[in-house]
Amino acid sequence: MARMDRMKWLLWLVVMASMAAHAQSAATVDVRMHLAIPHQAHQVAPPAVLWLKSFEQTSSPPMVTQGRYTLLQKNRMFTPHLLVVPVGSIVTFPNADPFFHNVFSLFDGKRFDLGLYEAGSAKEVTFSREGVSYIFCNIHPEMSAVVLALSTSYYSIADVNGAFRLRNIPAGDYELHVWIEGVPEPVLEKAARRVHLAPDTGDLGAVDLPGIGQRPQSHTNKFGQTYDKEPKQTY
Repeated sequence: MARMDRMKWLLWLVVMASMAAHAQSAATVDVRMHLAIPHQAHQVAPPAVLWLKSFEQTSSPPMVTQGRYTLLQKNRMFTPHLLVVPVGSIVTFPNADPFFHNVFSLFDGKRFDLGLYEAGSAKEVTFSREGVSYIFCNIHPEMSAVVLALSTSYYSIADVNGAFRLRNIPAGDYELHVWIEGVPEPVLEKAARRVHLAPDTGDLGAVDLPGIGQRPQSHTNKFGQTYDKEPKQTY
């Protein structure tokens, strides 16, 4: 066997051994979301995200690649409603409606105001810090979206039943965080907890948030005022 072929073979063995070791020390965990709300027929769990932040003594968090994402404005809606991005990523806001929009966010995740821009145009924002950004349009109060910027790839978006699943998480100690639409920030902070993951960890139980409704509170425009009941026709 030529020297180059032997080196390739040895490199392949090292990679495979590393992958096998990681698989043996990694966990797949499940978490359930429990909201104490009145039961309704065909009720779907609210949008929610769960993520893990590792402690210093645990293996370093994975490198999260920054990227480019899109939050489309069409039919007076943002699509998707919930967008999870790595910190430092750029989100483009194209206007596919035949009228003006004015996208803004005045919350801690990322504060910005894109101003008026017409149909067929687009603007973009770099989400440079970790946190939750609630996105609105200053013209159309029915429009809302959420951008969650994270510095870890250990996260899961809840399914329609309010269940989370995280795969291939290295064993170690983590802090578990959750965001659920309509739940006040102080309540979410209390729901955070420290967890220890072993390779055989399977179920981390439930995130219990008693007495919380599903609908977010109404919001004001970017000036802190109530919206006009009838938007101007030029928009």
